[in-house]
Amino acid sequence: MVRVSTCCAKAAAFRAVILGAPASGKGTISSRIVKEFGLSHISSGDKLRFHVANLTELGKQVKKHLDSGNLVPDEIMISLICKEIESLNNNNWLLDGFPRTLPQAKQLQSVQPVNLVINLVVPISVILDRVKSRWVHLPSGRVYNIGFNDPKVPGKDDETGEPLCQRPDDKPEVVEKRLQDYTTKTESVINYYREVGVLKDFKGNTTNELWPLVKTCLSSFI
Repeated sequence: MVRVSTCCAKAAAFRAVILGAPASGKGTISSRIVKEFGLSHISSGDKLRFHVANLTELGKQVKKHLDSGNLVPDEIMISLICKEIESLNNNNWLLDGFPRTLPQAKQLQSVQPVNLVINLVVPISVILDRVKSRWVHLPSGRVYNIGFNDPKVPGKDDETGEPLCQRPDDKPEVVEKRLQDYTTKTESVINYYREVGVLKDFKGNTTNELWPLVKTCLSSFI
């Protein structure tokens, strides 16, 4: 087994996974990676929503599981992601939201081995403070953070003047539960990638702290 302990080896094809707890800044970091390095970005959540909305055969299967309150089975998720990867014209890609389980990680590594797993490590206390001050304009998805990215008029969207609100899943008690679930479900995935030797931890309190570290690491690959 080849271990990659640092971010110093150039790769012919760059295949990455990004991991991070809810509200850790994973979405923002992903968008910066895509913009800076021209990677293809595959969000498992976006792909699932697309198939469900368009009533594809896969979407019907996914909806059946979701409607019954079950997780989408590993074999469906693996098939979906592998097909998405095979359809790309770009050899350099970033997976977001997948893998979520150890079987998914092992299967992915056997057919499309990744050479870097970006693990965003943000203190739970910081995440809880962040979501307490996060307000959203639901129709557009615009996000404001009080004390960091304040709306021009308190409680109002900058562009429409419509009221802002907090998402139900941004309530502190809900976020705490989501963080616990994430830690429980992802621990085995993180440990697996650490054993393989492709996991890199990036520690910080804000996206602006994390981004230069991630960018420097990726620059040695791409």
